[in-house]
Amino acid sequence: MTLSDTSLMQFLSAIHPYDSMEPAALQTLIASFDVREIAAGGMIYALDDPLDGLFVVYRGEVEVRDEHDVPISLLGPRNSFGERGLLRDGTSLTSARAVSDTTLLILPAERFHRAMNEDPAFRRFFNRSRSERPNKASLATTRVESLMATMPLTCPSDTDVQSAARLMRDARVSSICITEGGTLKGIATIRDLSGKVVGDGLPFDTPISRVMTPGPVTLPPSAIGSDVLHMMMERRIGHIPVTQVGKLVGIVTQTDLTRFQAVSSAELVSEIAHAGSAEDMAQVTRRIPQLLGQLVAGGNRHEVITRLITDVADTATRRLLALAEEQFGAPPVPYLWLACGSQGRQEQTGVSDQDNCLFLDDRVTEPDMPYFEALARFVCDGLDTCGYVYCPGDMMATNPRWRQPVRVWREYFTSWIKTPSPEAQMLASVMFDLRPIGGAKGLFEDLQTATLRKASANSIFVAHMVSNSLKHTPPLGLLRGFATIRSGEHKNMIDLKHNGVVPVVDLARIYALQGKLTAVNTAARLDAAMEAGVLSKSGGKDLRDAYDLIAETRLEHQAAQVRAGIIPDNFLSPTDLSDFERSHLRDAFVVIKSLQSAVGHGRGMLS
Repeated sequence: MTLSDTSLMQFLSAIHPYDSMEPAALQTLIASFDVREIAAGGMIYALDDPLDGLFVVYRGEVEVRDEHDVPISLLGPRNSFGERGLLRDGTSLTSARAVSDTTLLILPAERFHRAMNEDPAFRRFFNRSRSERPNKASLATTRVESLMATMPLTCPSDTDVQSAARLMRDARVSSICITEGGTLKGIATIRDLSGKVVGDGLPFDTPISRVMTPGPVTLPPSAIGSDVLHMMMERRIGHIPVTQVGKLVGIVTQTDLTRFQAVSSAELVSEIAHAGSAEDMAQVTRRIPQLLGQLVAGGNRHEVITRLITDVADTATRRLLALAEEQFGAPPVPYLWLACGSQGRQEQTGVSDQDNCLFLDDRVTEPDMPYFEALARFVCDGLDTCGYVYCPGDMMATNPRWRQPVRVWREYFTSWIKTPSPEAQMLASVMFDLRPIGGAKGLFEDLQTATLRKASANSIFVAHMVSNSLKHTPPLGLLRGFATIRSGEHKNMIDLKHNGVVPVVDLARIYALQGKLTAVNTAARLDAAMEAGVLSKSGGKDLRDAYDLIAETRLEHQAAQVRAGIIPDNFLSPTDLSDFERSHLRDAFVVIKSLQSAVGHGRGMLS
């Protein structure tokens, strides 16, 4: 492809930092750009290659991978790459290849460095976030609210497509959010306008609502950067609106992620999202223990590690649902697949079974049920193939009891709350950890809110739930020792899951019930409980610290087993710990025991 200076000027003048340069300086710079065509699959450069210069994508898509061959960016037109290596020693810190037929603009290395020295706008842009090596944990630990643009371009749904295009051009952005009263209704991108308006020959007065993507996927400001990358890779999108309580508060694009490196869970998510069978997915999920070891070795916090590992299970579930629909056809009525247990709480580690259920639209009829039975069997069998073994208690969508219309689920929760039998307490504990994974999320939202309201108002039910939560106790022995398992395969060990993590999970669930808090993740529940005043700041801080120590000890134990070639489990021998570690672990168990005592005596707000 041959590009004239006029074409390059038009293209670059709409991109940072070129749009901030003086016209004369930009004109001089443009004369230095080379144009290169790369066929789909072609290598642009490999790791540690000398860099020809700064690359700008004019057409096509480019995948950039880190030194571990993990994807960190999927770049499209207007994106730049290669500057980190140029600013270091002239060799690449990454590898790059063309995903599709691609046209690149290349600013030679010598000219790049000259522009860095001579042009303030150019220097300011490429200096703004630079380090010797990408921070491996930066994307995983950076909240979306720090990544997003806080004032996304918006327009009402009756705006015509030509006016919307002009707004995008003038703002120099590639998307526009369609809102009504601050509520997000849809999103339209340059691709939508070129493909649906120009490509289909629609008139320029067509309402933007006809070409927008209605009800787009969103994330809250509290999400983390890797959530963005995983969602983009799974759904092949480049723009994710950020909403809070239904209101649009920002937007994150591929450009926002260019300078952040994702952890290797993104590679697993990407492979699973495009797998053709459960067997193909199983080849990917077998690498979860290695992912666990890598994340622990990288010093990531436990809630980040479990969140990233759970993302893999979520993606596998959604992919299996899509494959099921391909095999069995479109569902006769809307449905929602939900996870409970550790997947529901986004707290999976290297050891996980499956706990799930199906909510069906109330319009479902008896002749429709075989479809959902087949779908449930397909997905649960696929998850088992992937290593998420069948639930020993049959808490799965394959059980007809847990595959019901929403009206039946309402009856379930109502009966459990009215008559809190031991079974009802157990089931309620499991089901209060439900989280939508795939399907029509609206089937659950009203039910969750109504159930929390009813449950928290029933003091007898809450008392029974408190009693049920105290059945898992910390392994505290006499003096300053531990109460280890007395016999069997795990004799003289402590169970870091059932006697360490689970007691905190149970306490957090009680606090969420008392405060009518919709959070499902344990750490999020504790934070929300402190914020709502259900749990005192001092008690909550102590409990968070205790939970952090136990959860991280558990993950470090599993990571050590992975390094030793052992299947990870939750059983730790106290003799494997130093005196210092044993002392701190026991102190953590003491904190949990104190909080359990406070809740058991009706004093949830330990001061």
